[in-house]
Amino acid sequence: MKRNMLQANLVLFVMLFCLTFSFNVQAGDSIETAGDVLLIMLPATAAGLTVGFKDSRGTIQFGESAALTLGATYGLKYAIKEERPNGGSHAFPSAHSSISFASAEFMRKRYGWKYGIPAYAAALFVAYSRVEARQHYTHDVIAGAAIGIGSSYLFTSAYEGWNIQAVADHKYYGMRLNHIW
Repeated sequence: MKRNMLQANLVLFVMLFCLTFSFNVQAGDSIETAGDVLLIMLPATAAGLTVGFKDSRGTIQFGESAALTLGATYGLKYAIKEERPNGGSHAFPSAHSSISFASAEFMRKRYGWKYGIPAYAAALFVAYSRVEARQHYTHDVIAGAAIGIGSSYLFTSAYEGWNIQAVADHKYYGMRLNHIW
């Protein structure tokens, strides 16, 4: 169990380390800089919660979610050649938004709204900062958010306690209430 936790934390560390070099922070715009800082803080907090709770299963779930999020985001960025509002390339979808919302949804679904509400507020600020800085159009950050939320929703289960979840099938729609002991 400890070996799995160590391996999962190593994978997350490498992914977060690579992510820190995927953007260029420029001083001068405090909103953009704050968004860049939150971009690092959100996944670091999500990973930190798994360590704090000694939750190796959560670490693996977050790693899977982050891997799908980044893979889908960068796959689309290079498949869809969309220009940024500032003239740059590879605008769609926003990687800042996708990893921020993946982190927020992971914290919400795994550990509850107590962690989810502030995480979603921070992820919304990251998305806003990208549009305000003219790095992305609104549809870029919405697509990134959808990818991140969807990835974490797919891979994440509740840590413990009561959990309510929307359920849809080809025959019915409803809500599921369960408790993890």
